[in-house]
Amino acid sequence: MSATVSHQAERSSAVTEMPDELRADVRLLGELLGQVIAEYGGDDLLADVERLRKAVIGARRREVSVDEITAMVAEWPIDRAVKIARAFTCYFHLANLAEEHFRIRTLRVRDTGEEPLPESLAQAVQELGGEKVADLVERLRLHPVLTAHPTEARRRAVVTAIQRISAQLSAYNSPERGAAERAETRRRLLEEIDLLWRTAQLRSTKLDPLDEVRTAMAAFDETLFRVVPLVYRALDAALGGGGGAEEPRARAFIRYGSWIGGDRDGNPNVTAKVTRDAVLIQAEHVLIALENATLRIGRSLTLTAADTPASPDLRAALASAENDHPDLVSEMATRSPQEPHRQWLMFVAARIAATRQRGLDLAYRSPAELLVDLRVAQESLVAAGAGRQAYGELQNLIWQVETFGFHLAELEVRQHSQVHAAALEEIAAGRTSERTEEVLATIRTIAWIQERFGTTACSRYVVSFTRSADDIAAVYRLAEHAMGERAPQLDVVPLFESGADLAAAPSVLSGMLEIPAVQARLAVDRRLEIMLGYSDSAKELGPAAATLKLYETQEALATWSAEHGVPLTLFHGRGGALGRGGGPANRAVLAQAPGSVGGRFKVTEQGEVIFARYGHEAIARRHMEQVTSAVLLASTPSIEARTAEAAGRFRRVAERVASASEKAYRLLTEAPGFPEWFSLVSPLEEIGSLRLGSRPARRGLGAPRSLDDLRAIPWVFAWAQTRVNLPGWYGLGSGLQAVVSESGLDELRAAYREWPLFASLLDNAEMSLAKTDRDIAARYLALGARDDFVEQVLAEYDLTRRLVLETTGHTRLLENRRVLSRAVQLRDPYVDALSHLQLRALSRLRAEEGLSEEERERLSTLLLLSVNGVAAGLQNTG
Repeated sequence: MSATVSHQAERSSAVTEMPDELRADVRLLGELLGQVIAEYGGDDLLADVERLRKAVIGARRREVSVDEITAMVAEWPIDRAVKIARAFTCYFHLANLAEEHFRIRTLRVRDTGEEPLPESLAQAVQELGGEKVADLVERLRLHPVLTAHPTEARRRAVVTAIQRISAQLSAYNSPERGAAERAETRRRLLEEIDLLWRTAQLRSTKLDPLDEVRTAMAAFDETLFRVVPLVYRALDAALGGGGGAEEPRARAFIRYGSWIGGDRDGNPNVTAKVTRDAVLIQAEHVLIALENATLRIGRSLTLTAADTPASPDLRAALASAENDHPDLVSEMATRSPQEPHRQWLMFVAARIAATRQRGLDLAYRSPAELLVDLRVAQESLVAAGAGRQAYGELQNLIWQVETFGFHLAELEVRQHSQVHAAALEEIAAGRTSERTEEVLATIRTIAWIQERFGTTACSRYVVSFTRSADDIAAVYRLAEHAMGERAPQLDVVPLFESGADLAAAPSVLSGMLEIPAVQARLAVDRRLEIMLGYSDSAKELGPAAATLKLYETQEALATWSAEHGVPLTLFHGRGGALGRGGGPANRAVLAQAPGSVGGRFKVTEQGEVIFARYGHEAIARRHMEQVTSAVLLASTPSIEARTAEAAGRFRRVAERVASASEKAYRLLTEAPGFPEWFSLVSPLEEIGSLRLGSRPARRGLGAPRSLDDLRAIPWVFAWAQTRVNLPGWYGLGSGLQAVVSESGLDELRAAYREWPLFASLLDNAEMSLAKTDRDIAARYLALGARDDFVEQVLAEYDLTRRLVLETTGHTRLLENRRVLSRAVQLRDPYVDALSHLQLRALSRLRAEEGLSEEERERLSTLLLLSVNGVAAGLQNTG
């Protein structure tokens, strides 16, 4: 059986039944979209959409040839093809929405309360036992860092339209709705889907960094602020807490960071002023949220002094407030007579408002001051016997202040080591360029932020491409030059990305211990932070070798930490796509090297991942519980010992896989002509036109001459569009074959069963392979007129798919992951439709013969719209 026929047979055997509720939602939304298309473009437009839909389904059943589909697509005028591409793109938005609703319903159905949900905090505590968890909770820290890396292909207007449709779908499915209400909700659904159809899918203007900051604020406003206390409540309940009637056992262990408005590595649009404005925008949002929450809680505390008397401390605080602000407190006393707790919370809310408005006589100087006032109320309520009011909503507010402060998320600055080196050279020569002046202005801005919001608002300075301790010392030298003794407090974080830099990480840390500024920081807080870059390491070494190299580095860093008595926080720079370290976050945590977690996990949340994980309250809570439970489990001695034993046993397997996979990967990617070929067979050149973010899509100008010219995100994004998904699996097959040749298949199967890292590596590759379509990929690859490259890629694909299946014991890809398998199957035919439309545009643009400027522009529109649709269908970009 040929590889192609085998692949198709495997796909056809993978059909899983769609649950009735999901099927009903997909059918409803699809029917309404069809009605909108017919109303807009007539029945003939809808008929063309249906022709293509049935043809691609037929092609997967081997009832229609790919050549027939190519001919069909070529018949349509470009304007008609654009409308058809828009139809399939809108369908994906609606199908994704239906799946999200089904996932939420499933979570609620499974949460019966009889047994803890798998991968929940309750299950982790149950598995570990009370004493171990109590020790871990004391040092537990989850630190997600939001980044503006351009991987969200959807416009904000499209995301907002989808959210409105989501609200109407929830209402439509509500069992309390009567027939008349359902009819009205259906009408509203149709109206909102019509709006989605008529909303431009492509951005007409490029985002600036502050647009990106405001976009990220939506996740905070709509989800994060409310969800964080729910996660703490879940942990408190798992620890046997009093259910809101007594002091909680859980503490605020989540802190958010952000690179949005602070990451200037390769982005000249991020300036010192942008960084300053970003913090002000964040502060505005969190202070409004805190003020509103305090007002809401204050208004609800209608507890009379006779039944719930104020404590002496609260009475004294109210008296002091009245002395300093008599009119304000008198007004509150008039509105809420004999309700001291209500009066106090309303006064606190007024102080938060003054903090936001810069009313200096009333404003809080720090979140610590606010916490003191909130605890005065809490302790008074406890003393009066009102424990549920003390540890209910008021405790949630205290947790929110502890988590978000007045700055919402710590803004981290990132810059390339070469920029610092060049700046120091210029300063030594007595001349400074505009770029160097900007570096110095950034340091002054950090000092201003710390003065205004405290050191926790902005102190981390990430140095990308760290090669030596001198790269870290350079930042401290620049800070001294910029401000002398008034320099801000800095925690300079080395970022190790390339294979050589990862290997050198321990020696760099040893060098850092000799830097006086680092010694001073360690005297205050004996902990260092190190960032590991997944994107560029994978682009350089290939997915398998990079994964194993990162694990090896973590082992070496854990050993260094133990030898030097300096605890480390490892900051994982993971992207959303598998080629950039993506995949299930909780499984990634459990696959970390022993000793490298230690109750703390810091990780980037990028692009489309932010809205996928934090776009809905139920999904955000589930994600945060899964990751936290994994951090707890990964930090226990028994699991660390089990992981260490497996890593030691299979070290030879890892070495063989890493060596052979990297060799195969470099043989392809470093071959003469490969970058130019890649530009021809993919929409790499056109992706920059999507205006995904403020950061330039590539280093330098013109076509890439080597992989170093390409940023990791367009590299991964473009390969996904070709249906090859090469960064997620290429080279792994050669690596597995090297082990089979040396010691047979049983050793690989044992590693998959017993070593979490190896299982995660193969599971992620399996997911990437499942999103690959060999037939369509071959058509893209042929555009570059290099049969040798085509043969190399497809041969490695066939080898990798075969050996992954043989190692896992699966008869088909994603056999043991039914939900994910169903999601891929639901989308595959419709992604095929967009791929055929994209191939038409791409092949014509690459031919470049006889194209007028107008025709080129229309073809580019078709191409970009199809890129947007494929991204929605595959649900990952970079």
